[in-house]
Amino acid sequence: MASEGQAAPSSAPASLVQEISTLWQDHLGGREVGPDDDFFTLGGNSLTGIKIIEKVAEDYGVQLSVRDFYLAQTPARVAELIEQGRAAT
Repeated sequence: MASEGQAAPSSAPASLVQEISTLWQDHLGGREVGPDDDFFTLGGNSLTGIKIIEKVAEDYGVQLSVRDFYLAQTPARVAELIEQGRAAT
C-alpha cells in the first residue's frame, strides 16, 4: 500500500494515463496535469467532471459514474477505471 502523498503504480498503460492527463489539461484551462495530480486540487469541479466523463464515454466507450470518477481523483486511477470498463465489455 502506498503511503499518503505517494500514489501506487497504475496498472493502466502509460499511454492511456498520458491521454487522460491531456484530457484533464484540456478541460482545466491548460494547466499541466501529471498522472497523480488530484482533480479537485487542480481546480476541477462538478461541471468539469461531467464533461470529462462524457468525453471518456465518447472516446473510450466506457461510462464512468460520477461517484467513481470523483473517488478516483487522478488521471492514473481514471485510466485504471477505463481499463476495467474495457475488460468488462
